[in-house]
Amino acid sequence: MARAPIYNEIKVKRYFFPVLLILCLTTLGYGSIIKITVNAPIHPITSEYILKSLEKADRENASLIIISLNTPGGLDTSMREIIEKILSTKTPVVAFVSPSGARAASAGFFIGVACDLFVMAPGTNTGAAHPVGISITGQQMDETMADKVTHDAASYIKSISEKRGRNAKMAEDAVRESLSYTEKEALEGGLIDLIAKDEQEIIDFFHNKTIQKFDGEEIILDLQDEEIVDLPMTARQKFLLTISNPNLAYILLMLGLLGLYFEFSNPGAILPGVLGGLCLLVAIFSFQILPINYVGLILILLSIGLFILELKIQSYGILSVGGVLAMVIGSIMLIDAPIPELRPSLMFIIPVALGLSLIFLFLIILAVRVHMRKALTGKEGLVGKIGVARTDLNPEGKVFVHGEIWNAEAQQDIPQGAKVKVSEVLENLKINVTKV
Repeated sequence: MARAPIYNEIKVKRYFFPVLLILCLTTLGYGSIIKITVNAPIHPITSEYILKSLEKADRENASLIIISLNTPGGLDTSMREIIEKILSTKTPVVAFVSPSGARAASAGFFIGVACDLFVMAPGTNTGAAHPVGISITGQQMDETMADKVTHDAASYIKSISEKRGRNAKMAEDAVRESLSYTEKEALEGGLIDLIAKDEQEIIDFFHNKTIQKFDGEEIILDLQDEEIVDLPMTARQKFLLTISNPNLAYILLMLGLLGLYFEFSNPGAILPGVLGGLCLLVAIFSFQILPINYVGLILILLSIGLFILELKIQSYGILSVGGVLAMVIGSIMLIDAPIPELRPSLMFIIPVALGLSLIFLFLIILAVRVHMRKALTGKEGLVGKIGVARTDLNPEGKVFVHGEIWNAEAQQDIPQGAKVKVSEVLENLKINVTKV
């Protein structure tokens, strides 16, 4: 029994170093090549995906990170976040415009130029990076402000390209003149480093090559026999990417407003209110990702208010027409982004806006008809009913109407057996009738 502690100590030592080695390897990584795929506009979600991937590559001491890029461009703020991270990361970064037929336009062009290596697949293009600015009201910026934005973007890309040793003139022309380049033009002009059909060709070409990081540090790429590890988006990022689709965000907003309108018009239905609230909350979350024009959003809310007022005020359709116009105009102005891929399609907006306006109008018509319909129950339901005089009415007597005998009075003498019509329900269970 006295030897048990010594035995336990030997056992701990036996397993301590292997476990420590495994932990160290897990922490330091194996130097594999990480590949991420960006096949979407540049906005906060794709920015988060790229930034997290670069951080992971640094933590695991990856030999290289390849960004497979196919994007029409995107938001300036997200682009600058990505570029700042690329310039400061210690892992060499390759922007690979792929597959064939892909493009790295606008913000994608800036990202490609900022990477340590810029590679394009055959049949791809890059450039067309002229900035597009939109104000909160959806108007294009005036000429002076547009020039300021263009000069700022041109200086930004020129500074990066010169530091990277790329063709600064071609990069600047892509911004100022919106020029776009094929892979051959970009390679011949010194804008990119290689034309490659796949990632393996990139690895074979740059193995044992020396590259210079943005801070001047030189790195020899040791890529032989390195495994390419795909790093996909997380489930959360995929969900956010899905709801950031402008068409989906718009339809969620419309369904949310329709559900809440139906709930407020018919209190107690519950289900439309619950579903409408959920759709509206998801839409609001999507609008945190997309560039929203708040004037357009206010116009849509105004249209709902006009539809509700139509129920309360006899405007002879004027409020309804105003609601339809506010709905359509607000929908067109709702999302203003620098590229079409971040804006809902006009061919989608107009049918949906008109369709929902017609649904609102249909519900309004139903509500008005219900209010104007003659009462069928209670005292009001007796008005207009036809009955028979059971006694002479001169001016009072009894009549049989609606399956019951009522005390009645008339403004003229009515003989027994004559048909009568209820004109008014009086107090004390008495009715006023006229002779038919």
